[in-house]
Amino acid sequence: MAEIKKFVHHGASQVNQRILEGIHKNLPMLKIEFARIDAPKFPHLVEQLEFLADVIEDFMEGADKDVPLGAVAEAAFALAYVHKQTDLIPDSIPGMGYADDSSVVRCVLMENERILKEYAIRHDLEWDNVTVKP
Repeated sequence: MAEIKKFVHHGASQVNQRILEGIHKNLPMLKIEFARIDAPKFPHLVEQLEFLADVIEDFMEGADKDVPLGAVAEAAFALAYVHKQTDLIPDSIPGMGYADDSSVVRCVLMENERILKEYAIRHDLEWDNVTVKP
């Protein structure tokens, strides 16, 4: 997991205001795309992506200013990575195609667990439903 953590931190360090604004603008399309993910080996992935999208949306729209920018940048990197068509493991590989996507998302959730759990509580969301398990 250490290599994934480095990967996520590096990717998040590249996220700037323009990138955040672009992701925010495309959230409706991204949410539809993520809802179509069929990854039975990673049953929480879609819900985790929707949760991270909500974090970004609330931050960008000023509905939640308590989430640190670093956590938002990591969430944005995770969404961008999952959206990207050239993953480390192609999504088309049956059973394992979303392993890298799930690892990136889980890393963001684990690295920011306290912050994101507090966000979930503030917004009456069940943190346990957005588990950091695969």
